[in-house]
Amino acid sequence: MAKLPHSRFDCSPGCSVEAAISLIDGKWKCVVLFHLLDGTLRFNEIRRRAPGVTQRMLTNQLRELEEDGLITRKVYAQVPPKVEYSLSDMGRGLTPILLALKDWGDANIGLFGKPRQVSDTAEAAA
Repeated sequence: MAKLPHSRFDCSPGCSVEAAISLIDGKWKCVVLFHLLDGTLRFNEIRRRAPGVTQRMLTNQLRELEEDGLITRKVYAQVPPKVEYSLSDMGRGLTPILLALKDWGDANIGLFGKPRQVSDTAEAAA
């Protein structure tokens, strides 16, 4: 099932953020885009770099990224078929964002999977 695109953005403050997020809002999309920063990859190369993704999910995420113009797909006419994925010009524009996400994740990796601490102000309000 393909994602439903937003029908409109009302251009209120934040609508451009909403528009950008709508293009990369899949569990694996940013991961795929990040790995494509290294260059062109074939389907199974992407799958090896993201071992938790199923074949079906990766196929769907790649299709959506291609439909949205963030990646390009090149099919070679040979047997067995060879398909390569790479970042489009628009996808390459996400490079600083993806690198910033990686840096932020590296700095905060210890927080993932831990229960959140309730702040003193939240406890006082309760």
